[in-house]
Amino acid sequence: MTATDALVPAQAAARLDDCTVIDVRTPGEYASGHLPGAHNIPLDHLRTALPALKAAAARGTLLLVCASGNRSATARTELAAAGVPAATLVGGTTAWAGEGRTLHRPDGATRVWPMERQVRLAAGALVVLGLAVGTRRRPARLLSAAVGGGLVLSAATDTCGMAAVLAKLPYNQPRTADLHATLRALRG
Repeated sequence: MTATDALVPAQAAARLDDCTVIDVRTPGEYASGHLPGAHNIPLDHLRTALPALKAAAARGTLLLVCASGNRSATARTELAAAGVPAATLVGGTTAWAGEGRTLHRPDGATRVWPMERQVRLAAGALVVLGLAVGTRRRPARLLSAAVGGGLVLSAATDTCGMAAVLAKLPYNQPRTADLHATLRALRG
């Protein structure tokens, strides 16, 4: 398998036993439903996990997964730059579940909204706040303009600064013990 491979859900399901699945979403998103056997390494912790991912890739195929395929494509690019081959799941967990495939959820896990939904809520709330306060204090309308500009930049660059900020919230952060246990398991 090369670093440019992308698997559709049916292909991934057929090869799932031969893959080490790495879910690069936030821990909250991961807990809300992930592929069977997936390990959670949030995208912003990928560099820390590089030695463990190299070890896992030496034993077999790495399959990178996120909600839609965007973050896993970013992770694949980062890993390829470090010489680690990986594949991505086309359409992510959304496509996987859309085909009626099972997502695993830890017992007692709280369900966290997907990052894309968190971004829509935060952006919408900031725009409404800027417009509402802007009726009394005109400079507050700049908040709405800034959010709108950020959304345009996000679309043009296929990155999201607001998602990066929201990923820092406590419910989107891995517990240190969980991340270390995952890295130990991947090192074999």
